[in-house]
Amino acid sequence: MNVEIPASRIVLKGGGEVAFRRSAGDPPAVVFCGGFMSDMTGTKATALEAFCRGRRQAFVRFDYRGHGESSGAFEDGTIGMWLEDALAVLDRAAPGPVVLVGSSMGGWIALLAALARPERVGGLVGVAAAPDFTRRMIESEFDAEQRAALARDGRVAISSPYDPRPYVVTQALVDDGNARCLLDAPIPLRCPARLLHGLEDESVPWQISMRTLERLESRDATVTLVKNGDHRLSAPGDLARLRAAVGELSARFRGSAT
Repeated sequence: MNVEIPASRIVLKGGGEVAFRRSAGDPPAVVFCGGFMSDMTGTKATALEAFCRGRRQAFVRFDYRGHGESSGAFEDGTIGMWLEDALAVLDRAAPGPVVLVGSSMGGWIALLAALARPERVGGLVGVAAAPDFTRRMIESEFDAEQRAALARDGRVAISSPYDPRPYVVTQALVDDGNARCLLDAPIPLRCPARLLHGLEDESVPWQISMRTLERLESRDATVTLVKNGDHRLSAPGDLARLRAAVGELSARFRGSAT
């Protein structure tokens, strides 16, 4: 029986704390970057933790500020802030080589983190990765009334299919995210990448993963499209595909290190 690991905390220089859980093991460490309004107790994060424990492989999951057990308010968050959190985890909780796994918004964070620490990242797995979602949200998901409210008030409340409570999108989140968009130019990452996406994803179109594949400079990058797969990709078959992708990229690192 697995026992829940108590959360540890990284105290950031500018204030605030990032909560994380780390399972010790061999490199490369698998670092899971969660999605927008998600936390580290989700199905994919805990399933990967169990997978890595069984392989005696290091694993880290964490909460961005404003999420889960970390400090701060969600409404104060930006892509840049959450990237800082991910980099703090990489630098202080997962030293050495890593395989990054990013779910939804976490796929965008993982790409940005890999660009910031290319020498550390031996592989990247995206699950319904959502780079540039702030721009797409404004251009194709918000109606005229929501765009007007955001411009007028600097914030707008949005209903969520995953939570009965509305969430708040701020102008600061949109502006910061739009300054970090990746899909307009080549993405200079050369590590192996595996992108998983459901064809029935109603939150992030599967075409985003295809666009990401086109932009990645890596010569070892693939997209797996899952028929009937939804945004969460947390069904048993989806988790098996995720474990297989992580295992493959980890084995590539281990093979190159021997």
